[in-house]
Amino acid sequence: MIFAGGKILPDSELNAVLSLLEREVSQTLSGPPLEAGTVLDALEALGTELDSGALDNLIAQYAPPGTREELDRVRPQISRNMLEERLTLELGGLSGPRPFGRSEVCPLGVLLHVAPGNMAGLPAFTAVEGLLAGNLNLVKLPHGDRGLTLAVFQKLTEAEPRLAPWLYAFDIPSKDTASLRRLAALADGVVTWGGDGAISNLRELAPPGCKLIEWGHRLSFAYLSGWTGMDLSPLADHIVRTGGLLCSSCQVIFLDTDLLSAAEQFCKKFLPVLEQAAASHYKTPGRAAQAALYARETALEQMVDRTGSGDLNFPGKLCSITLRRDMELELSHLHGNVLVKRLPRGEIIPVLRRQKGRLQTAGLICPESERGALAALLARAGVNRITAPGHMSDTFPLEAHDGEYPLRRYVRVVDIEHPQGRPEATPASEKF
Repeated sequence: MIFAGGKILPDSELNAVLSLLEREVSQTLSGPPLEAGTVLDALEALGTELDSGALDNLIAQYAPPGTREELDRVRPQISRNMLEERLTLELGGLSGPRPFGRSEVCPLGVLLHVAPGNMAGLPAFTAVEGLLAGNLNLVKLPHGDRGLTLAVFQKLTEAEPRLAPWLYAFDIPSKDTASLRRLAALADGVVTWGGDGAISNLRELAPPGCKLIEWGHRLSFAYLSGWTGMDLSPLADHIVRTGGLLCSSCQVIFLDTDLLSAAEQFCKKFLPVLEQAAASHYKTPGRAAQAALYARETALEQMVDRTGSGDLNFPGKLCSITLRRDMELELSHLHGNVLVKRLPRGEIIPVLRRQKGRLQTAGLICPESERGALAALLARAGVNRITAPGHMSDTFPLEAHDGEYPLRRYVRVVDIEHPQGRPEATPASEKF
């Protein structure tokens, strides 16, 4: 399906929409700029419907199970007050008088969002960020999108019809490079949330001068030092709850030790905690069967693919732990099957630097007296978020995204010289 002009259209209209798109984009950009207040008004109206339960049927129809609960968790971050604070934090101070005249913040213009499918609502969220920065947004929907993005766009444009020319969505398969190239040709920036392959493909599709804005796949882990006597249940709950599917999911539990015996003791201690978390999350027969299957596949892989590696497998009920001898950060098995490795603090920087640019969240468990020093060490290694393990996938108010403020990547600063070289007063209509 396609979203264009505030309407949901069939895929058969793709060529017709694309043939008119350049003219419509130019017409929109030639008109009045999109004010942040217009976007905030529409989001506030949508938030009111969400809070009242009016959108529950829509969410149940178009989103996977658990989406409503996830929306409740992030709801404070998309409130009007919080979004206004984001605008001030991320874009405040970029405009104003300068010795030569003044500087103004302007949107990039047109953003093409290549959205992922690993989190419901993310395609709509990335477009909303583009709107807040004043951009026209073209969204390539991920495979498997069940219609939630189109439904959100329709709700937004119904609440505020002035948003209709600023939002488009296309259900174009990645192999349709001809259509994607036509979209990329209109873009001033391409926002991609994919892995290395997707980023490489977009580099080839995007024309010269088009800004490539990467929110690529990231790796996260837990780091434990002096864990004896500490509560490990929040870490176990996080591992099972996220299933290893998110960039912020714990892929490896690193232990601040070089002793294999200490790592084995940890695995034996942590396994019943992980089993308890799995039992609390995999309650239905279907989910329990799926979890048991994943755990069995993990054990079989250890037997077949990694024979002689020295790995130690600790199978549990609906979950498992694998202790590996190397120190590398890598993807773990999914759905309650996690890797444990030794990583003495003296090896943190050389080991983690091998994944530079890919690091995201570290869940840190350690004595409070060591937290500052270990957090600083992890930050120097390239980690962008340091949290308690149970909060690794939580969204915090006004936090950066992978070490950057997104709205700043979606705008440009225009410097305007005053004819006499004197600063001009900042216009009263200045947005930021």
